[in-house]
Amino acid sequence: MIIFPAIDLKGGQVVRLAEGDMDRAIVYGDDPAKQATLFAQAGAEYLHVVDLDGSFAGSAQNREAVESIVAAFPGRVQLGGGIRSQEDVEGWLDAGVSRIVMGSAALKDPEFVKDMARAHPHAIVVAVDAKDGMVATEGWAEVSDVPVVDLARRFEDAGVSALLFTDIGRDGLLKGVNVEATVELARQVDIPVIASGGVAGIEDIEALKPHAADGIEGVITGRALYDGRLDLAAAIATAGQTP
Repeated sequence: MIIFPAIDLKGGQVVRLAEGDMDRAIVYGDDPAKQATLFAQAGAEYLHVVDLDGSFAGSAQNREAVESIVAAFPGRVQLGGGIRSQEDVEGWLDAGVSRIVMGSAALKDPEFVKDMARAHPHAIVVAVDAKDGMVATEGWAEVSDVPVVDLARRFEDAGVSALLFTDIGRDGLLKGVNVEATVELARQVDIPVIASGGVAGIEDIEALKPHAADGIEGVITGRALYDGRLDLAAAIATAGQTP
């Protein structure tokens, strides 16, 4: 199981939001590249980066910060936030990003996302963000009437690398991962699932690890790392991450 340390970007700074609320941002640093280097030194081989401003604007807003992370981090960078065109996807892949996360586009233009997944095998991740079981979009500012599992199943034959499942009600609040809902989704689809939202400590990693066989590829953690509640090296060791 892969541990993905998260670097969320707002105005070029490293932040964490509570429940996706931009007005509830906690700033953890102003040097994203340095943060990426620290995660690498702790053993991280994967990063999850989000351009939060881009999620709301619909286009890249923290390009310089993302480019600095890609340059500094020796492993694989997974990027989301405002990526909604072929030019966006191919531009970031050319810039060294390993995987592109698409959320709003997956709901509003699924054929486009499928085309990108077919054109770039193993490079597209579909974000399935949930609020009370329904898909949320536009930086979580809007909630649709589409059930999470219905959206996920639309991409089963498209070559999507993974589904990123976030329980918005837990994100950034250290309430613990919604293991039950995450595992339920993984069991209902043939695409690997990445857990996200609410990681509070090593117990969340321990709770998810037995479900790797159910299709849990990994887990994203942010605030627990920044607050010192979770040791990254210990989390990686517990997850049994392999290169």
